Amino acid sequence: MNAVIPTTLLAEAWPAGFLKDDMTAVLLIGLVCVVAFAGLVMICFVVRHLLHRRLGATPATSPASYEPENRFLPTIFDAPVRWLAIKSANPQAVQAALGLQHARRCSWNEAVTAPFEPRLFIAPPIDGWVLVLGCDLPDPAEDVDACFVFLTHLSRELGHVQFFSANRVINQHAWARLEAGTVLRAYAWAGETLWNQGPLTSAEMTLKLRCLDYTEAVGELNLTQRELLATNTEKVLRLAGCWSLDPTGLKKSRLQDCAGIAGALLHSKPH
Repeated sequence: MNAVIPTTLLAEAWPAGFLKDDMTAVLLIGLVCVVAFAGLVMICFVVRHLLHRRLGATPATSPASYEPENRFLPTIFDAPVRWLAIKSANPQAVQAALGLQHARRCSWNEAVTAPFEPRLFIAPPIDGWVLVLGCDLPDPAEDVDACFVFLTHLSRELGHVQFFSANRVINQHAWARLEAGTVLRAYAWAGETLWNQGPLTSAEMTLKLRCLDYTEAVGELNLTQRELLATNTEKVLRLAGCWSLDPTGLKKSRLQDCAGIAGALLHSKPH
């Protein structure tokens, strides 16, 4: 039979003030733990939600080339900041035109194991295109003239060259198509229009990309036009898929064992 201990005996058994002070401390610790746990759950929920939105933000443009269950989602080339698509089946010719420094053989898997290393990666040919990705490619937001010189020089050497840039953090974007050193179409935005050359392509019109003239200001746009401008950056990958290849939509099985060329550019200028 269980004995019932009178509360007066409990009070005598513990030092004075213990029950009151320590119970208050326990309650405070418990409250902090509950708040911390709730915050962790909320962070996990938000991260999961954003991840799902990001993975689903680029719809397929070709059912034969895009399979969501088998998409290649590497660590840094999942959403590259800048890349080239060159109409060629010869990566060595691309390497020579770029004047790649410290060139070495490198698989696509090896190229994405660490951020910014290698600084440039020339992928093996895919459906008649050679993709070039990496932080050494010129940024039109920093120097649009240098980007123009880089691309026209490269196009004179290699023929058809496409360039894409999409900085999702600050909503800067650019794209260009060149043939034999001539700019067919180019647009670059970094808070203002830096480069707008050539007529809009059918793909740009289909995707409803909003391209401002040099003299047009954001303050002059209506709400719908501002919303279209704000979505430009997220549509760059889709434009690449229409013009050539979307690097995030390629099948993993086609790339995981393929060898490309890694290296760096000298001052980000081709020879």
